[in-house]
Amino acid sequence: MNNNSLFRKYRFKFYLNASHYIFIDGVKGETHPHTWEFVVDILMTSDSFVQFNQYEKDIEVYFEKFQNKVINDFSPFDVTIPTLENMSEHFIFEIRDIVQSNGGRLYRFEASETPTRSYILSFENDDELMESIRKERADRMVEIIDHVIDRIME
Repeated sequence: MNNNSLFRKYRFKFYLNASHYIFIDGVKGETHPHTWEFVVDILMTSDSFVQFNQYEKDIEVYFEKFQNKVINDFSPFDVTIPTLENMSEHFIFEIRDIVQSNGGRLYRFEASETPTRSYILSFENDDELMESIRKERADRMVEIIDHVIDRIME
């Protein structure tokens, strides 16, 4: 099996204990708590060693500002109803930036507010992501070839 054909991923789970309220038919519902679960799949595009705990730390810091608070008190949820779907569609881009700043690629984001139902967002059909993976693999292959040639020339 060709090592370059492997996809390497890390999966992290985060739990957010917070409250929210939603509007149904223009009527504000009760503020109620949830323990939301967020699953983050990170695609590694390099064979290089990665300190994966940095992803955990940075994403935990991001979610910490919401812990034990009312989600509606935070932008954009002060004007956008914080449903699981709306929260996920906001969080995915914030988390993507965190992951990319640490050298990974966010591949998939899953959110649940109950154990039996999840909302899943994915970049798997993102042409830009796939092209960046191909480029990084090609660059890595050039590095390997250069290293082998250097060793032969020694």
